[in-house]
Amino acid sequence: ASWAAYDPLELVRTAKERLPVLIDQGLADQFLKEQLRPELFQEAAQNAGQELILNLRPDYDHSYYFVASFIADHLRYFVSKLR
Repeated sequence: ASWAAYDPLELVRTAKERLPVLIDQGLADQFLKEQLRPELFQEAAQNAGQELILNLRPDYDHSYYFVASFIADHLRYFVSKLR
C-alpha cells in the first residue's frame, strides 16, 4: 500500500484538488511501452474528471533535447493557469 503515495494513476484517482496536468511524451522513448504507458494515465485522468493535455511527440525520446524542446511551452502553460 505504500506505493500508492507515489503512483501517478492512484494519485490522479484519489486527488482532492484537480490542478491542470500537461504531459509531453516522446513516442520514440525506450521506456514508453513497458514502463511509462501514458494511455493508462490518460484513461485514469478522464475517469477522474482531471484536466489533462497529453502531447505525444513523434521522433522524440527521453533525452535532454526532448525536455529542452518543450520546457518553454510548459512554463507558458502554467503561468497562464496562475493568472
